[in-house]
Amino acid sequence: MNETGEVARLLDILGNRNRRRIIELLRQKPCFVTEISDTLMLSPKAVIDHLQMMEREAILSFQIDERRRKYYYLANDILIDVSLKEVRIVSAVSSEDDEKNERLKNSVAMLGRMIKAHDKILANLEQINHDIEIKISDIALNHKDLFRSEREITVIIALSHDSLTLAELKDVTGIPSDPLTDILKRFEHQGIVKREKEQYILRGVHAE
Repeated sequence: MNETGEVARLLDILGNRNRRRIIELLRQKPCFVTEISDTLMLSPKAVIDHLQMMEREAILSFQIDERRRKYYYLANDILIDVSLKEVRIVSAVSSEDDEKNERLKNSVAMLGRMIKAHDKILANLEQINHDIEIKISDIALNHKDLFRSEREITVIIALSHDSLTLAELKDVTGIPSDPLTDILKRFEHQGIVKREKEQYILRGVHAE
């Protein structure tokens, strides 16, 4: 294999962080599988897979002790010197290339704006989710006279998303039909929920 191919192959092997950690450990002393596993907090199977790969590439070898355990050690240490050289490319750029470059810059700028907008929406969504959790906790703690169980809170949360039929509520909440019907009847009596045709709707300022 030529030098470039050899370097590429070694870089591929060392691209895995855990294989680099194993090599660093074996630089200190030979180790057996469970020792590597315990030290690096990796599963024995993962350690064996890494060791076998590096053994095939003649990076590692092993010897067997009197207890028939394999002690792995570095057969060939790896030192790779990487240097960066600046490459200057001068070429004539046509007007068509100028147009393509301009479109690319505009597309990249648009992508940047979209990502920023996306991040802002996510930040707002996290705040809303936090506010929802606080409101649910407030309802559960301060309105125990209205809500007798976690099931009832679950029904309120389900109806906060959308109006639902009894069958849909059953599917969403996982509450059996009879207790679910009882909960909805009580909510109707309390004015928390109203029924329109087959659907149940959450009443109140924020629901309508």
